[in-house]
Amino acid sequence: MDNANIHPTAIVQDGAKIGDGVVIGPNCFVGSGAEIGDNTKLSANVIVEKNVVMGKNNVVYPQAVIGCGPQIFGKPSDYKYGKLVIGDSNIIREQVTIHPGMFEGSSTEVGSRNFLMIGVHIGHDCIIEDDIVTSNYSQISGHCWLQRGVWFSGIVTVHQFCTIGRWAYATGLTGINHDIPPFMTASGHYPCVVRTVNRRGMARAGLSQEDQKSVTDIFKKVYREGGPLLEKVREMVGDESLKDVQREIIEFISRASEHRFGRYLETKRND
Repeated sequence: MDNANIHPTAIVQDGAKIGDGVVIGPNCFVGSGAEIGDNTKLSANVIVEKNVVMGKNNVVYPQAVIGCGPQIFGKPSDYKYGKLVIGDSNIIREQVTIHPGMFEGSSTEVGSRNFLMIGVHIGHDCIIEDDIVTSNYSQISGHCWLQRGVWFSGIVTVHQFCTIGRWAYATGLTGINHDIPPFMTASGHYPCVVRTVNRRGMARAGLSQEDQKSVTDIFKKVYREGGPLLEKVREMVGDESLKDVQREIIEFISRASEHRFGRYLETKRND
């Protein structure tokens, strides 16, 4: 903390661990037990609660609330919830809220190099991997898993326990209530429908032209050819001629089908 720049109006409780080069702006609050990594900047009026571990080089904008208890009914005021672990080099814009795990010993995990725009909410026990963009006011319910490179346009909502495959994209105002396979573009609201492949996402992921064509080919076979989708997918699961990226998509869809609403993580629930 000796090399940190802490505004005189900020409150940093005893027991907080503050790295070198950290900037804590006016009216910020950092709870006892929180850890903030080197060269992270908290702008004005940022709250970082206890049980938050934040890495290096993050930038947090005004009115963001990081690590307050999850929104769950019927718990006493002294209820002990879990942790929130955030990686490095994230941009967390104004009014973003991120909740920790809902049980002691559980955690919400946010990776590195993510861009969480204004008003984004990340619920308890989510896994948010790396290089993800969530645009203004997107709302991610508890227990969701966003894999690397996911990109949401504005005001995307995600039902709890959904998995969004790597480098998938959702258009503005999409309401996602089932798993979305890797490299796909989804839109619509109840139902949310896979519309096409995410060509920009495939390029960002560094897929070769051959692999990009393979993704397009499997999309057409699954979503454009006639016949029940799941029957086609189950027939293809054991197809040894599939390329690795095709098999990844087919196995993703097959796993999602294990739950009646297409949310694989729901099969892991302990009600």
